[in-house]
Amino acid sequence: MESNNNNFSTRPKGAKATLVKDDSFFTKKRFGFIFREEKKIKEAYYDVTRHEDLLSPGNSACLGCHAELALRTTLRILGPNTILAIPPGCMGGIGVVGFQGGSGTKIPVFFPLLDNTAAMLAGIKRQYQREGRDVNVVAFAGDGGTADAGFQSLSGAAERGENIIYICYDNEAYMNTGVQRSGTTPKWSWTQTTPVGEKSQGKSQKGKDMPMIMAAHNIPYVATANPSFLPDYIDKLKKAMQVKNGMSYIHLYSGCPTGWKFPTEKTIEVGKLAVETNLYPLWECVEGKFRMTYEVKKRTPIEEYTRSMQKYAHLTDEEIRSLQYSVDQNYKRLKDLCRIT
Repeated sequence: MESNNNNFSTRPKGAKATLVKDDSFFTKKRFGFIFREEKKIKEAYYDVTRHEDLLSPGNSACLGCHAELALRTTLRILGPNTILAIPPGCMGGIGVVGFQGGSGTKIPVFFPLLDNTAAMLAGIKRQYQREGRDVNVVAFAGDGGTADAGFQSLSGAAERGENIIYICYDNEAYMNTGVQRSGTTPKWSWTQTTPVGEKSQGKSQKGKDMPMIMAAHNIPYVATANPSFLPDYIDKLKKAMQVKNGMSYIHLYSGCPTGWKFPTEKTIEVGKLAVETNLYPLWECVEGKFRMTYEVKKRTPIEEYTRSMQKYAHLTDEEIRSLQYSVDQNYKRLKDLCRIT
């Protein structure tokens, strides 16, 4: 065997390629969307890798954790001029706030209560404003600390126009305490407190639509994001950093292999399915104007998403059809908002 240093592969000596690239076929006109997507991804990863990793290399996050990937990316983009709050939840539990007397980050980080994260950040931001210093004051909170226990504090800070960045990593349950349902847990989802059996088919209520709830607060910037689409998330982080006249809120899809029960190596794939099925569309609302940031060219049936994890393994055909109808209606409402604003 001889080495081919151009593509790091090997081939038998004297062998000829069975396929030859036809440059007249692989044109930018015909495959322009691939070239454009590739360019976006390269630019995004350049943005990430040219900045120092501000998160400890050693932590106890579960294998395949979407939120850990998102947090590393978040801190690289926000940079060292950042104060970070992480309330009780997965990211606090894995050692980000600190372990054995040391910090898990290279920036100031603290552990607020589950119900006062936004209020504490508001006070910190105001003190820096009094000193004439522009510092990124950021929350990285789970769905429990955002949609449930922390909602009063968050809503009040949004209404007052506090200039903080609030990021909710939504893994759709209280994962670090054993997978109990939260306000954002979707209908029919299995959790330890919404079991599946003769008298129960998982959670019987729909989850809170937190991004829309925050958009109704009329804050300057609201967006959805997904670590499986890093260029989109990085762009939204940069926009959030530019806001100086109120709160920025980013709702981050966070796939959880442990709580949703799918293979750890499938996290990115599951995250992509969430978007491609229109279950979790990517959009932003800037000063009250809605805009899609990623358009799905051909919708994937929701059944492909539900089949990718065990927490939906109990769904009947009728329930899947009902879920598909709900997804389609929600997406139609979003598209209507984009048109009228």
